[in-house]
Amino acid sequence: MRICIPIPCFFRKMDFTDAIRTVKKLGFDAAETYNWKDLDLDAVRAVCEDTGVELMSMCTTEFNMTAPDMREKWLDGLRESCEAAKKMGVKRLITQVGNDTGVERAYQHESIVQALKQARPILEESGVTVMIEPLNTYVNHPGYYLWSSREAFDIIREVGHPLVKVVYDIYHQQIMEGNIIPSVTNNLDCIAHLHSAGHPGRHELQLGESDYKVIFKAIDNAGYTGACGLEYIPTTDSIESLETFKKIYLS
Repeated sequence: MRICIPIPCFFRKMDFTDAIRTVKKLGFDAAETYNWKDLDLDAVRAVCEDTGVELMSMCTTEFNMTAPDMREKWLDGLRESCEAAKKMGVKRLITQVGNDTGVERAYQHESIVQALKQARPILEESGVTVMIEPLNTYVNHPGYYLWSSREAFDIIREVGHPLVKVVYDIYHQQIMEGNIIPSVTNNLDCIAHLHSAGHPGRHELQLGESDYKVIFKAIDNAGYTGACGLEYIPTTDSIESLETFKKIYLS
């Protein structure tokens, strides 16, 4: 699998184009970001084309799919984000589904499904894939609706469109469900991207309870051809941390 570097995790204070060049110097060919609003879209595309670093994903501007009365706002944000993605050559958008509104989960589940079904023409026009993200509610995101990867996969299969997928975050799902390898390898048809971090602490992979060497090998052997973002908080200098990752996992 390819390794993807989330710019905000490692180079938040650096000019974005300089950060892309740093990613290239470190020997990686993929990056991602979250908020795209402050970026110079033309400059980002130019530096990615110059370096050969693919900006793989970024976020939509709206995270509110659980309430039907917010759907148009979410769809408007998706349209805007798809246009920005096209300008930069980004092929994937991450969207969180929003907080649990307190009504029956079946009602919120169906709201998410309907939002994604209504998104299909927008995605088809742009060629961009949207990815819903299950998160942990125990440590980082209390009150969030979609904590289960199993429910996320159910949603994707109900929508039934090749441009609607899941970003599977190993850190979040280790907290909520465990059972990482079967969850990923049995649902590759639903997964477009991976995220990773060590748990507990959300730091370097080798500092957590999960053996990422085993996880990565199993996912590779299952035929996954996408990327995994290193979405962790480094405990050392960012460059040192990434160099250590290379020595442990890429040597």
